[in-house]
Amino acid sequence: MNLPVNTRRRRLLGAALGAGTLAPWSTLSFAAGAAHDAVADRRFVFVILRGALDGLSAVPALGDPDFAAARGALGQFGAAPLALDTTFALHPNLAQLHAMYGRGELAVVHAVGQPWRDRSHFDAQQVLESGGVRPYELATGWLGRALGAQRSKGLALNTAVPLVLRGPGVVDTWAPSALPDPGADLVARLDRMYVNDAALATALERAKALHFGAAMPADMAGGGMGGAAAGRAGGFVVLAQRAAEFLAEPNGPQAAVLEMTGWDTHANQANPNGPLANYLRQLDTGLAALRDGLLASGTWSRTVVVVATEFGRTVAINGTLGTDHGSGGAAFVLGGAVNGGRVIADWPGLAARDRFEGRDLKVTTDLRAVLKGVLADHLQVPAQRLDTEVFPGSAAVKGIALLKA
Repeated sequence: MNLPVNTRRRRLLGAALGAGTLAPWSTLSFAAGAAHDAVADRRFVFVILRGALDGLSAVPALGDPDFAAARGALGQFGAAPLALDTTFALHPNLAQLHAMYGRGELAVVHAVGQPWRDRSHFDAQQVLESGGVRPYELATGWLGRALGAQRSKGLALNTAVPLVLRGPGVVDTWAPSALPDPGADLVARLDRMYVNDAALATALERAKALHFGAAMPADMAGGGMGGAAAGRAGGFVVLAQRAAEFLAEPNGPQAAVLEMTGWDTHANQANPNGPLANYLRQLDTGLAALRDGLLASGTWSRTVVVVATEFGRTVAINGTLGTDHGSGGAAFVLGGAVNGGRVIADWPGLAARDRFEGRDLKVTTDLRAVLKGVLADHLQVPAQRLDTEVFPGSAAVKGIALLKA
């Protein structure tokens, strides 16, 4: 098939720089955008746990008098849970999050959830990312609309821009790649080839900036862009490390989105060495790597990270030693800008009579209250925009104060 010249060039660029995928609706580089000021220097990270994290395993309510009876085998852990207060603890595999809690860098929000309750992964994830109250009423994402309103920049650590980042804002993507790293000669040839094509030249500069910051190193011939190496390492930890590098750039993205799948634990959840325990360990390691990278660059003190999932899981264990789709769950808010060392919960209780539809942890805190509090206080998104554009029809949902004064 004979493609137009510009189409062939764009495909060549995508193949050569496959480790840095460029969102089709992105039009500006990280060096463009809002002027540097105190707000523009702040960073926000949203971590999506796809599949529905069991909040009662991640953050067990050991002090609830009905916890042991309600959870059965799920109330037993391979090691002692890590106490937060007299009611709540963290799973023993969340040791580094526990350390952040002790330093006042982590707040836990429990019995939190969305206004949508049908327990469908597809519908709940669409609502989680769009910021609506029912599936598919909005075609863009709450973070994309917030960044557009602030003329800010976003980055998805993925091969494509997730719904949450879609909107009028400036967005790029990065993901590890197994493709061979391009050498200095190839990049120089691309520079010459695209010099008279403004769109392609801009795209190439953005791809280079994603890997090297403001300038291409002179000794690039001795190594590539790092995508293949990152791909071999793989996993959430690598994405978190790369996110820290991008966010530390002076003109880097203001917001980043990371995703972690595998939380749909219908079976074998009670095994202390099973899938859930391993995913919690990887989440803990990745969030610690994100913190370490941002701390080293001096960016952690002006960063907020929100970790959320589409819904929680059933209180009781099922017949395959797992849990099924539920309602209320847990979210984490961490960062150097966070007023942490506390659990925020209007706790509904775990007795059968206190559960939603007799099976789920009730939602007593709207996740939008968490997000609105962070966006208002950290990124300074005006309340009117939050109520009508970022989370349409949410005026009755008031943001929670989560940051340091």
